[in-house]
Amino acid sequence: MKSLRELYKIGKGPSSSHTMGPFNACLKFRADNPDCDSYKVILYGSLSKTGKGHMTDEAVREAFAPKNVEIVFSDDELSENDHPNTMDIFAVSDGTVTDSRRVYSVGGGSTEIKGETASASEDIYPLDTYTEIASYCKHNNMRISDYVFMYEDEGIKDYLHEVWRAMKQSIDEGLSEDGELPGGLHVARKAQFLFNARHIDESDSTKENRMVCAYAYAVSEQNAAGGIIVTAPTCGSCGVIPAALKYMQQKKGFTDDEVINALAVGGLVGNLIKTNASISGAECGCQAEIGSACSMAAAALAELHEMGIDQIEYAAEVAMEHHLGLTCDPIYGLVQIPCIERNAVAAMRAINAVSLANFLTTTRKISFDMVVEAMYETGRDLHHIYRETSEGGLAKLYTRE
Repeated sequence: MKSLRELYKIGKGPSSSHTMGPFNACLKFRADNPDCDSYKVILYGSLSKTGKGHMTDEAVREAFAPKNVEIVFSDDELSENDHPNTMDIFAVSDGTVTDSRRVYSVGGGSTEIKGETASASEDIYPLDTYTEIASYCKHNNMRISDYVFMYEDEGIKDYLHEVWRAMKQSIDEGLSEDGELPGGLHVARKAQFLFNARHIDESDSTKENRMVCAYAYAVSEQNAAGGIIVTAPTCGSCGVIPAALKYMQQKKGFTDDEVINALAVGGLVGNLIKTNASISGAECGCQAEIGSACSMAAAALAELHEMGIDQIEYAAEVAMEHHLGLTCDPIYGLVQIPCIERNAVAAMRAINAVSLANFLTTTRKISFDMVVEAMYETGRDLHHIYRETSEGGLAKLYTRE
């Protein structure tokens, strides 16, 4: 598995797979072909079907600016061997193509070049299942966070502090904004309202839900507006972990160093999902994004409370299990409806998963590795209209008011 630096990435929204990935791929292609006259990019699959709403075309133009780039949204069918987020990039000089490559945007801002087996970064973790890692940690009397820091480089804690600062900054910025989000859906920002809308008879549990939701909305609305967020594990699911950890830090007084340990454990869980299944909505539906984020948040919260290795696993498993089958159906391809609301619901569900793990871990029948495998199989079986194409579900039924 790769470093957590490959999972937690600080960058602009609204989509890690549709903007961050294509932007980085085009930048690299431009660096390899700096002297051509112009460029051409053909988008396929989900990149084509939801690229306008996800601002893919804007990201591509920005990467190649000020040179001219022709962008084609293709309806051509992809082969079974191609990723649902596929793009062809061409360098053109004197009307002739001088170089080209097919790139897959595989989720979380990461890309792969077809035909190249070499990875941009090395695997640093020797084990790639939770069962193996848990066994190793128990045998060596280690926590999961100890395992992470044993294999990451010495600067990883500083990097995770930077990630945590960026997460909190996205909450603060989101809470300071009001008005409508861009894109034409006329979606009003709600984070500020949720944060301030106290009720005279508000119970502790109601306040908890309101505050967690306010934080999740704040980050997700920043993402939808093209603001700076952290992929956790994707842009579309970026509000879950910050909301859950920010609220719990305020409630219980956890230090930033304790939060960093939690981010390490949550990141390892996200890495396991990315390695053994997918974090791409175009490949496996929203269960791969929101489900993964909820699972990561639950594991992080369990670490924050210094729960045992089996309890951390159960919390992560419960969080993922009850997102199985969740479709990715963004209206008009915008990362707004139902994406923003789902971040809030998933953050609350992560807290609930930890509560269950506190009591019921010894009764569990399903392992984390098993539910990840089930998620991947479920996602691949989903009809393509429910995998970030905006052709099914809410995206199909909604009509502009």
